[in-house]
Parts: sequence; structure tokens; C-alpha cells
Amino acid sequence: MPENKNIFLHKPQINISYSSVVRMWLVFFCAFVCVLQSALSDGGISFIPAFTALAASLFTEFLLTFKKHGVSKIKDGSAAATAMILALMLPNQIHPAYAALGAVFAIIVVKHSFGGLGANWLNPALGGWLFIKLSWSKAFSDALGGAAASVSEIGGTTDIGALDNSVTEFLNSSVFSIVGVQLPSGYIDLLFYNGPGIIADRGLFFLLAGSIIITASAINRGWIPLVYLAVYGFLVRLAGDSSGMLWNGDLLYGFFSGGTIAAAFIIAAEPASSAKLKSGVLITIVLSAVLSWFFRYGCGEYFGCFIAIALVNCFTPLVKLMEEKYFILHKNRGKFKESIL
Repeated sequence: MPENKNIFLHKPQINISYSSVVRMWLVFFCAFVCVLQSALSDGGISFIPAFTALAASLFTEFLLTFKKHGVSKIKDGSAAATAMILALMLPNQIHPAYAALGAVFAIIVVKHSFGGLGANWLNPALGGWLFIKLSWSKAFSDALGGAAASVSEIGGTTDIGALDNSVTEFLNSSVFSIVGVQLPSGYIDLLFYNGPGIIADRGLFFLLAGSIIITASAINRGWIPLVYLAVYGFLVRLAGDSSGMLWNGDLLYGFFSGGTIAAAFIIAAEPASSAKLKSGVLITIVLSAVLSWFFRYGCGEYFGCFIAIALVNCFTPLVKLMEEKYFILHKNRGKFKESIL
């Protein structure tokens, strides 16, 4: 095999400062604290699907790899991270059997059928989520209980309205007054939402904190979620208003609901299911953001960001193939200068 093709065979598909084991366990921790926040407001119910998915994922990984690798594959954290990311995308009220089935599907079909860690073209947790949502759509919807509420409705369902009002007043008087704008009430409630919804939305404050840890630790490339949110936010602001008015879309609500933060910082930035070169990653991230807006605001799919990223992942192998050919062509000509992720 030519030497200049070896770089495209590295797993996972990224060059980072930390080993895959450290990266996986850090992602697991950041996802777990989000589950923890959700569990604090629902009497621990959120732990049930999360720990069920975790047990099913680890047990499946053990059965598939024990004969050849012993417990080393369990220790690498990939199965644990997959289970916890899957839990973020599930309603806290969903029956644990669905969480278990989604985790088993993620490990067997999405991860190991394509060669294991770093070789999968689709994020395993995202594949497990699609399997649950498409196979048992009614059970998924029933568990949500009408999660797609407006900001005004959310403000009336939480029990921290006093906190929301005090924080909003402080921000308006100390920060937003400088630029002559006012933050309406209800947005702080989104960070501590305790109504029906997926765990990622119910544990948003801790998820944001975890996202900062992931980015600061260079577990992902910080520019990837920023590009995603910038493109998505622009489209939401431009044409995200249900009345059809331009430049009237609710930007913060677009960011703080529908799993957008989890999609941007964890799923879209996941290296194994992304392109290799910066140009390829940029194209897929921009496309993911555009489709996220289209599915949510154009098609009425509240979790359109997950659908969009899964669809873009389907084309990742083609993007990697074009990148490989581009790399070999310009490498042979001595003109290749683009950095590899």
C-alpha cells in the first residue's frame, strides 16, 4: 500500500492531544453530568434509561470482544460514551427496554459491523437513536409528552420562575443595556428545564459546562461546533419565525432546544464519522447546519438536527474517498499544503 495513503487509515479519524481512551471517558463524563442534572429534577427517572443503555452497551461490547481482547475494549470507554450520548437524545420518560435495544443496535450494527472504533461512518449513538425513533415512533412521542413548547410556555412549566426573572433583570441591567437590547424572560428557564423532553434539553446547563470542558481539552475541534451554530443560528434568525417574517427568528430558543447543543458539540464534532481534511469537514458541517434548520423549521421535525447529521454521515464515506484521491494527487505533485485534522 502506498505510504501516502496510510494517513487515511488511522483510527480514530483525527489527530488530537489525548488518546482515544481519555477522549472517550471525558465525553462520557460530560454526557453523564447532563443526565445528572435531568435526574435531579425528575426524581432520578432520567437515570433509568441512561443506566439501562449503559449496561446494555457494555454487555454487548463484552460479548463481541471478550474472546479476542478480554476486557480491554470495555476499558477504552467507547461503549460507555456511546450509551451516555444515546441517553442524551432520549426522553427521560422512555421505557428502558427501548434504551437497551437502541444501545445494542448502536454497538452491533453501527459500530462493530463497520470495523469497530474509528471505522464507523455513522455515529453509533445517533444510529441507536434513529433505530428507536423510527421503530417505535409512538412510544418515543408519548414519552416526550409534547416537548416542543414555546419559551413562554416553558416559563410557566418550571418552578424556578423567580430565578429566571432575577437573572434576566441582572443581565438586562448590567450587560444588554450597553447595547440597547432586552432579554425577555423564559430563556434562563431553558437552562434548567424540568418539563417533558429529551435529557439533553433537560440537563442543558450541565451540558453547556461539559461542552466547555470538551472544547477546552481539545477533545473536539472547537471551530466545528462554532461553524455549525453560526450557520444554523443565521438561518434561524433569518427565517425561523412561524409567521413568515424575516429576521425575526428566536435565536436562543433555536440553540437551547431540540438537542441543538448536543448535536453541535458532541455529535457533529465526533471525529470518526466526519471527514479528514479541513475543507471536507467544513463542507459537511455547513451542510449539517443547513439541513438541521430545514428539517426543524421547514419540515416541522423538532429534532431535525439529529436527522440532518445522520443524513450527512451517509455521505461521509464518499467525502473521505474524494479526500483520499485529492490528497494522493497533490501529494505526488508536491503541492499538498492543506492540514489534516
